[in-house]
Amino acid sequence: METPKNKILVPYDFTDITNCAVEHAIKFSKILNADIILLHIVKKEQQISEFKTRLSTVAEQFKNKNGILPISIVRDGTIFKTINQVVEDENCMLVVMGTHGMKGLQKLTGSWALKVIVGSTIPYIVIQAPPSNEKYEKIIFPVDYKTENKEQLKWVEFLSKFLKTKTYLFAAATKDGVIENRTKANLVFNKKFLDEKKLPYELALAEGKNSFSQETINFAKKIDADLILVMTTRDIAFHDYVLGAYEQYIISNSAKIPVMVINPRTDLMKYGYGSFG
Repeated sequence: METPKNKILVPYDFTDITNCAVEHAIKFSKILNADIILLHIVKKEQQISEFKTRLSTVAEQFKNKNGILPISIVRDGTIFKTINQVVEDENCMLVVMGTHGMKGLQKLTGSWALKVIVGSTIPYIVIQAPPSNEKYEKIIFPVDYKTENKEQLKWVEFLSKFLKTKTYLFAAATKDGVIENRTKANLVFNKKFLDEKKLPYELALAEGKNSFSQETINFAKKIDADLILVMTTRDIAFHDYVLGAYEQYIISNSAKIPVMVINPRTDLMKYGYGSFG
């Protein structure tokens, strides 16, 4: 019996940035042997038929260009509920979503993206530009004091297995190079995990001169990183959206580096990851 293929979802609204998201999804689909689903969300059920035709035309264009025919889905609803509902219905393994960052009138877009992601049971890869490199090789793993840090490790293993990545553990530190005890404990745990799995990594320390989010972005620029991993804040509150949670700044980074956003849930590991040990 044929094994069902993995699926990657791309929320699609016919803009240039969502075309960029499809380009990223195509790269992942080839590596992960996954189908791509284009999801367009309309406000009224009466619009579904019209946009199904438009979306099918776009899917054919991607097939002609890349040799991959995406699946087209049109649903009525809102981005905050419908995207994750389709993720569950289609048993998707990954969402690739475009965002416009935090410039000018688009400032709220980063927080909207975060609100969508927080409701997800699978990772989102948030992009702001077309793929800049052929491969995803350099992955930034910011390490701070939060216990959720450890939950990213299985995704590091996943990325390393399929994408042959190298992980850069970027640890929060003071100007004097001091690492807070809880951050140090996370760092030791992460290094032990990567050593046991024989996964390639390097350790780098923040300079402590700016916010950890800004220093993470600066470091990513410095090494020309392909992807930044970030965990959402557990039990994130409304004021975090308004004031800008740490991960919101990472998602909307000025270098336009793709960001893999993971919710702090150990039951995410649905693809044979097993437990920590």
